[in-house]
Amino acid sequence: MGGVFCRVAQRQGASGGSGGNEPIRKTLASLSGRRQIPFMSYHEFLLFAGLAICAAYWLPRFVSGRAPAASALLIAGGVVCALVIPETPNLFDPIAEPDWWETLSEMTVIVALFATGIRLDVVRPFTRWRVTWRLLAVAMPLTIGAMVLAGTAIGLPLASALLLGAVLAPTDPVLAADVQVGPPTEGGEHPVRFGLTTEAGLNDGLAFPFVYLAIVALGGLSATDMWHWLAYDVGYRIVVGTLTGALVGWLLGQVVFRWPAHNVLAETGSGVLALAGVFVCYGAAEFIHGYGFIACFVGGLVFRQIEAQHQFHSNLHLFNLAIEHALTSVLLLMTGAALGTYAASIAWYHVVIAASLVFLVRPLSGWIALVGTDLPPRERLVTAVFGVRGIGSLYYLAFAAGTATLPGLADLWLTVLVTIALSAVVHGLSAGAALAGIRADDDAENGAEGNVGADAAAQKA
Repeated sequence: MGGVFCRVAQRQGASGGSGGNEPIRKTLASLSGRRQIPFMSYHEFLLFAGLAICAAYWLPRFVSGRAPAASALLIAGGVVCALVIPETPNLFDPIAEPDWWETLSEMTVIVALFATGIRLDVVRPFTRWRVTWRLLAVAMPLTIGAMVLAGTAIGLPLASALLLGAVLAPTDPVLAADVQVGPPTEGGEHPVRFGLTTEAGLNDGLAFPFVYLAIVALGGLSATDMWHWLAYDVGYRIVVGTLTGALVGWLLGQVVFRWPAHNVLAETGSGVLALAGVFVCYGAAEFIHGYGFIACFVGGLVFRQIEAQHQFHSNLHLFNLAIEHALTSVLLLMTGAALGTYAASIAWYHVVIAASLVFLVRPLSGWIALVGTDLPPRERLVTAVFGVRGIGSLYYLAFAAGTATLPGLADLWLTVLVTIALSAVVHGLSAGAALAGIRADDDAENGAEGNVGADAAAQKA
C-alpha cells in the first residue's frame, strides 16, 4: 500500500511515460465514439468542479436539506462533465490511469477512519460490539462469496472474481455519515448506529487479506501460499495494525492532553494535530507491514478514550471532517466522470451485480448475521440494509490494478463504479428517513455517563 509514486516512476521508466496504457485508451475511445481533440483545461475543470460541489450541497436544501443527497448529485455532475466535453482528461480514466485514484482514495479513507474512531463516545461494555462482530464475521464473508459467484457467472477468472468480492465487501466510513454516530460528545449512539459505524471502521482493513489473496491467486495458489497468507496477511498484519494503532493513539493522547501538564497541546485548539495522528498511525503501521487502515481506526478510538469529554476532540473532528468532505467531493466527481466516460461500455450484467449487492446480498447477509441478537425487527432490517459502498472500494481496486495485471479489469472497474453510484442514490436518499426514529436509548446514554465517570475516577487515582 501507499507506493503509488514509486510505481508511477517505475512505469514511466519502463514504458516511456504512459505509452503502456495506449491500447486501453484507444479501445475505450473507440467504444465511446469520441474524437481525439483537446479536452477540458485544468482551469476549466476547477471551475466546473467548484460549481458542481456548490450545486450538490445547495440544491438538496430546496427538498429536504439532507446532506447525503449531495453524494448522488456530485456523481451526476461528474457524468454530465464527461458527456458534454469532447474528450475527458486521463484523470477520469481509472482503467488506464489508476494511480491518482489510489492516492486520493487512500488519503480519504485513512482520514475518515481516524475520525470514525474519534467519534465513538461509548465503547464499553464490550457487548455493545456484538452487532459489529457478527457483521464482520458473517455478513462480510457471505458478501465476498456471493460476489465471487457473480464474478465467475459473467466470465471473470476466479482470481478476478475473488478480487471483485474483496473490493465490494467492505462498507464505507466516508459516505455513510448519516447512518453512523454523531460528532464527539454528542451522544445518540444507538446500537444500530454504533454497529454500522464500527463495522465501517474495521472492515476496510479486514478486507485487505482477501485483496492480497486475489492478487496471489493470479499466479496460482499452492499450499505454501495459503499458509503464508494465513500467517502473514491475515495473522501478522492484522495484529500489528491493531497494536500499532493502539500504541500511537495512546502516545498521541499523552502528547496532546498530558505532556507537559502545565502547557498541554489541547489548549491550542489546533485541529491539524488530527492530520498528524492520521499520518503517524498509517505510516507507522505500514512501515512494519501492518494494516494501516486498521491502525487509523484503532488509533482514533484509543486517542478518544483519553480525556474523552474534552472539547478538543470536537475541534479535531471538525478539522478531519473538512478534509474528508473536500477529498470525497473530488472523488465523487471523478466517479461520475468515469461513468460518463465509460457509458457506452456499461453492460446489463454490471448493473445486475450492483443491484444484487445493494438490494439482495447485503440485506440478506446482514439479516442472517444478526439472527439471535436483541435488535427489534425494524432495527435489524435497517442495520442489514445500510451497508453503504464507496471510496474504500475505489482504493482497493486502484491498488490491485497498480500492483498486478488483472484479467477482466474493465469489468471490475465498471461494476465497482456502478455499485458506488447506485449505493449513493439508494442509501443516500433513504438513510435520513430510515434512521429518523433511531435515537440513543437510555441504556446507551447511561452507559456513556458511566464510562466518563469511570475514566475520571481512573485519572484521579
